[in-house]
Amino acid sequence: MSLREVFEAKNLAQIMQYIRTKPQTEDVSDDLILLLHKMLIGNIDESIAGKFRGKDEYVQVGTYIAPAPEHVERMIEATLIEYTSNHSAYFLDKIAKFHLDFETIHPFNDGNGRIGRVIINYQLQRLGFPSIIIRNKEKQIYYDGFVKYRDTKKTNIMETVIRLALMESLHKRLTYLKNKVVLPLADVAKKLKKPTPILLNAARRQTIPAFREKGIWKIAESFRV
Repeated sequence: MSLREVFEAKNLAQIMQYIRTKPQTEDVSDDLILLLHKMLIGNIDESIAGKFRGKDEYVQVGTYIAPAPEHVERMIEATLIEYTSNHSAYFLDKIAKFHLDFETIHPFNDGNGRIGRVIINYQLQRLGFPSIIIRNKEKQIYYDGFVKYRDTKKTNIMETVIRLALMESLHKRLTYLKNKVVLPLADVAKKLKKPTPILLNAARRQTIPAFREKGIWKIAESFRV
């Protein structure tokens, strides 16, 4: 690992600890976003840590060019107002829409994706839900969600990505809270005399209470089809 990767990992761990222990009384705000970014980029690039993009600071992701820096603060403010004032939308739909808007604005010179996913977890924990992980294996679908949103303003792909990740996190939390014996899904499939690919497919769709640990799908030993 490079020194930068070491700092990135340490900083991200500190942020996750911070949002787990911080009283969940404060809704997402520009001050909170800037603080989280400062924690993330600290010791990596102090010149941009905790600062929205300024004059002449443009960013491009693939073929997508983010809005000009002079529009960033206004767009972030509008996104925050939309999120905090919408009391009728389903919570996952709101979180997905906020994430899509945030990443479309791309308010920072670096660290936008990581901060955006940290904010998702802050929003979930504020509602009493566990954190989620968007794994590398799901990243292509995750990125497809941004493309579809920019082309059509449809949010369904991102909603699905966050929903499946949250269901998996809840399955893991509930399984361990119930103190159940946990086995690799492949072992349980053998015990049940079921084809492993079928159960793995169900796990990916989260139609069974399976979850991953270190990349391996697992489930309670007591699971029955």
